[in-house]
Amino acid sequence: MRLVWLRNDLRLADNPALRHACAGDEPVAALFIISPAQWRQHKMAPVRQRFVLAQVDELGRELAALGIPLHLLRVETFAEAPAALADLCRELGVTQLYANQAIEIDEQRRDHAVSAALAEQAVSCHWFNGCCMLPPGRVLTGSCEMFKVFTPFSRAWLKALDEEGVVIHCAPARRGEPLPWQPLAEREWVDEALGELTADPRWPVGEAEALRRLNIFLEQAVLDYGETRDFPAIAGTSVLSPYLAAGIISPRQCVAALQQRLGYRPQSKAQPGFVWLNELIWREFYRHLLVLIQTLSMNRPFKPETADLPWSWDPDAFAAWCEGRTGYPIVDAAMRCLNATGWMHNRLRMIVASFLTKDLHIHWRLGEDYFMSRLIDGDLAANNGGWQWAAGTGADAAPYFRVFNPTTQGQRFDPQGEFIRTWVTELADIPAAYVHQPHDWLRLKGRQDYPAPMVDHAVARVRAIEMFRSLEK
Repeated sequence: MRLVWLRNDLRLADNPALRHACAGDEPVAALFIISPAQWRQHKMAPVRQRFVLAQVDELGRELAALGIPLHLLRVETFAEAPAALADLCRELGVTQLYANQAIEIDEQRRDHAVSAALAEQAVSCHWFNGCCMLPPGRVLTGSCEMFKVFTPFSRAWLKALDEEGVVIHCAPARRGEPLPWQPLAEREWVDEALGELTADPRWPVGEAEALRRLNIFLEQAVLDYGETRDFPAIAGTSVLSPYLAAGIISPRQCVAALQQRLGYRPQSKAQPGFVWLNELIWREFYRHLLVLIQTLSMNRPFKPETADLPWSWDPDAFAAWCEGRTGYPIVDAAMRCLNATGWMHNRLRMIVASFLTKDLHIHWRLGEDYFMSRLIDGDLAANNGGWQWAAGTGADAAPYFRVFNPTTQGQRFDPQGEFIRTWVTELADIPAAYVHQPHDWLRLKGRQDYPAPMVDHAVARVRAIEMFRSLEK
């Protein structure tokens, strides 16, 4: 018996571990492990938990139709996984385990412990790259070191991809008679562990849904992506990040579809489609960094010297940021959107991260954790990379003297205030001319239903720059 262990790769197509497990005549079973306490420790958002479990349910049905049973194990923490897996392997008569490699440090340690436990009962483990286009360690400098700046990484990544090509493997063929599948909602122990299992209807699961979204984006928006991607009121992005984070679709599938749509693979900014491809390369960059610099998984900054930054702590200010009560409309709209939907537009992520770290001078780790606790697409590598970029502590980070002005960012990327008025209901009736600086208009109307700016941005900016300059003394 061969067992394929599914994690953040919840798909049939382009799944190396599943494909290799099915390459032969031996019977195949699949496994997914639910770890409620570990998920909470890692700040996994409830909306993401429901999304992942809804996809597990969908995948269980699809595997059952292929004659492949999907087993579910519940262990509270990763520390319990080796023994539980060893017991399951004995029960099923498993001789080989197949899985795609994890990139986070806790998950890597768990997998090493699993390999050791299974080796004691002669179960061999096979690990594959299922999370990146090119495996971490494949894109290195001439001196065999990790790139620490994105642009040269991007050039080397494109060159390596040209050498290897893009090959998509289809879902495995049917292995036997269809099997029954018991929905997760009917399993008491699953319901007890995680509460309500109903997924958010705004985020339908399934590989077909992910491919549908991809194809719509490629047909309607990819050519204009460079001009529209920064405007949250415009449907100018792919909105595929939840599906990539859960592994419902692979980055390889995205690149292959882009290449098919354009008839070529773009290589520079001058070519249509490159701006979106570049975002996928950023995703790869952060994932490679997470594997090769393990301290990034341990709340440490990429730039060690920034560990000494004198961050402030104001619980009331942090709560106002979390709840969208800062008095800066674009920041408040973004945070309220996140809290309501579990998703935030990428330009808005940069704006609110800059505001927390550079205007409120609150540690980026608190923002990183809050995002993980709310995001449906919560992914350690991308989330950590983005927060450290905004805070000025990360790889290829914005220079410390670059501080986003939340007012001008709103004026530039939501000029008519459409996004703001959608989410900040107190400002729903405000004229566009006042939406980004509404306080004078509100005073004239005798209204006090929207908070005053909690900080003076100009003063906060100077202090943020002084924080970083203090490291040079």
